[in-house]
Amino acid sequence: MARPAKKQSVAAVAKKPAKAAAAEKQPTKVVEELPAEPAKDEATTSVVQNGHKEDETAMEVDKIADLPTSTAAVVTKKRGRRTKSESSDAGAKKIKLDIRHSRGFGHVLTVGQGDTGQLGLGEDVMEKSRPQIVSSLSDAVDIVAGGMHTVVLTKNGEVFTFGCNDEGSLGRNVEEEEECFEPGKVAIDGKVVMISAGDSHSAALTEDGRVFAWGTFRDSSGPIGLTMAGIQKTPMRMFSEVAVQKISSGSDHLVALSMDGHIFTLGNSEQGQLGRVPERFAHRGGRHGLELLLMSDKLRMKRKSDVVQDVWAGSYNTIVRTDKNEMYVMGLNNYNQLGIALEKGLTFFMPTRSATLEAADIENLSFGQHHTLLLNRSHGAMALGRSEYGRLGLGDGCEDAKIPTLIKSLAKGVIEVKCGSAVSYAVTEDGKCYSWGMGTNGQLGTGEEDDVTEPHLMKSKQLENRHVIAVSSGGQHTVLIAKDA
Repeated sequence: MARPAKKQSVAAVAKKPAKAAAAEKQPTKVVEELPAEPAKDEATTSVVQNGHKEDETAMEVDKIADLPTSTAAVVTKKRGRRTKSESSDAGAKKIKLDIRHSRGFGHVLTVGQGDTGQLGLGEDVMEKSRPQIVSSLSDAVDIVAGGMHTVVLTKNGEVFTFGCNDEGSLGRNVEEEEECFEPGKVAIDGKVVMISAGDSHSAALTEDGRVFAWGTFRDSSGPIGLTMAGIQKTPMRMFSEVAVQKISSGSDHLVALSMDGHIFTLGNSEQGQLGRVPERFAHRGGRHGLELLLMSDKLRMKRKSDVVQDVWAGSYNTIVRTDKNEMYVMGLNNYNQLGIALEKGLTFFMPTRSATLEAADIENLSFGQHHTLLLNRSHGAMALGRSEYGRLGLGDGCEDAKIPTLIKSLAKGVIEVKCGSAVSYAVTEDGKCYSWGMGTNGQLGTGEEDDVTEPHLMKSKQLENRHVIAVSSGGQHTVLIAKDA
C-alpha cells in the first residue's frame, strides 16, 4: 500500500481524514445523585451484516416516529410540602462533576504538522518534529487533538482552542486567520470538567452535567451540520433533556452518558457508530432525513435493566460497558478493531456484545482509524486491529491483531493509552510518554519521519525535568501535558 503524502492524514485512505480523539474516563461524581430510573421496555435489534440476524420491525418504526425534542420537559411545582419524589428530584440537581484524572496540571506541548494552526505556536511554525511548549497556555489539565484543531482545558474550567476553523470547530469568532494559530478562549456558561473533539466538531461538559458543542459533523458527502440548524460557530447546548456525566467524540459523532446510565448519540451513522440507526437509514437518515441523526436519541440496550457504566467513542466506533461488565460495540470492524471476527460482520449498526473485549478486562481504551489500544486493569497496554505502519507496537513483521494482544514492553505501569489515525501513545506512571506507528507527519516526536514498530520514548529539551500526565493525537498532530518535576 502506498504511503500517504507528508501533509496528508493517513485517514485520507478512508472517506475523509480521520481525526479522532476522545476523552475517556468518566468524571468523578462528588455530590450525591438519584439512583438510575428504570428504563422503558426496550429491545435491542440484532445486527445484519454478512449473514447476521436482524430484527428491524416495530422497534425501528417506534424509534423513528418518536424523535425527542431538544428542550427539557417543564415540571409544574405543587404547593405545600414536597413529596419524597420531589425531594429526590431536588437532590438530583446537586450534581457536581470533576475532571477525569487527579494527576495535576501542567504545560501544553505540541508536535507534528501545524499548517492550519493546530500546534498553537504561531503562524510561522508549520511543523515540529519534537514536542514544543505552547507558551501562551498554562495550568492545563486536559487536552484533545481534533482532526486539524486542538482543545485545551485549564484547571479553572476554561476552554481554549486553536487550529482550523473552516467549519466552526474552534467555537469562537475569528476575525483574521492568524488568530487561529494562537490559543483563544471559548465562551461557555459554567465550569468545564471534560472536553472532546472529532474531525470538525468539539464539545465540553460542565460540572453540573450540561453539554455544549460547536462545529459540524460530516459524512461521505460532506458536512451534515451539528444540529438541524446546520454548522454551529459558537457553543450550543446539546442533550438538554438529561444530566450528563461523560462525553466522548468519534470523528463525526458525539456520545453522552447520562447520570442515570443511559447512552445518547448523534452525528454520522454511515458505519453504524450511533448504535441506533438501521443500515438502510444510515446515510443522512434515508427517507426520514437528518432528524434521525442530529436529534439525539437513547441507545436501546439488550435488557431494560441494563445500566451503562462507561462509554468510549472514536473514529467510526462506539463501545459501552454495562453494570454487568458486558461490552457492547457499534461501528466499523474491518480490521477486527472491535474484537469480533470478520466473518461475523464488518460493521455493526446495533449494540453487539464482544466477548473478546470482556475477556481483556479493560479499564480504558482509545480508537485509531483501524486499530484500538486498550488499558487493562493490571495497567498493561494492549493492541487490536490493523498492524500496518507499526501502529500496534508489536514489532517488525507482526500481523493484524484479531484479539487484544499485550505489548510486552508496556505490560505494567501504564496510566493512559491514546491513538491517532495510524499512531499510538502510552503514558506511564513515572511520567514518560512512549510513541509508535507511522512517522510521516512527525507526530511521534522522534525527530525523524521513519515508522516506529515498538514503543519509543519521546524526548525533547522541553520534556526534560517534566512528567507527562496526558496525551492526545489527531489527524496530523499530537498534544501533551507535562508538569514540572
